[in-house]
Amino acid sequence: MSLDATDKKIITLLQQDASLSLQQLSEQLNLTSTPCWNRIKRLENEGVIQKRVALIAPEKVGLELVAFVQIKTQQHSEVWLRNCVQQVKGFAQVLEFYRMAGEYDYLLKVIVKDMRSYDHFYQQLVNDVDGLTDVNTSFAMQQLKFTTELPIM
Repeated sequence: MSLDATDKKIITLLQQDASLSLQQLSEQLNLTSTPCWNRIKRLENEGVIQKRVALIAPEKVGLELVAFVQIKTQQHSEVWLRNCVQQVKGFAQVLEFYRMAGEYDYLLKVIVKDMRSYDHFYQQLVNDVDGLTDVNTSFAMQQLKFTTELPIM
């Protein structure tokens, strides 16, 4: 898929503020509303725009502790991976989940209220996901940068 300059501008504007009205977007793009709407719909249909969300301040809803959990396993079968992914996706505390190259096999970004909540999550994780050989956690002390904006060039 090839994105032209107008597509990139739409994506950039929506990443900055997904609540922009069609009229506001059209004005900023120097388009009428119908071509602007058609472009947005095409970007959605092609999966470029996956969804529009509200970003919530975690501390305002009592979620203060961010943990990065590295996991090692001796299990590498497709069946094991499917089961592991299904289990981990069931944890609301897991914001991101990656299969990694390097020393650890998987990385999870977890957000919870406090250390007691993390311990509860940890116990569930090691009890529910079979075959984990090492679980190493690092806790974020301060968030220095956060963005959901992709660098569209």
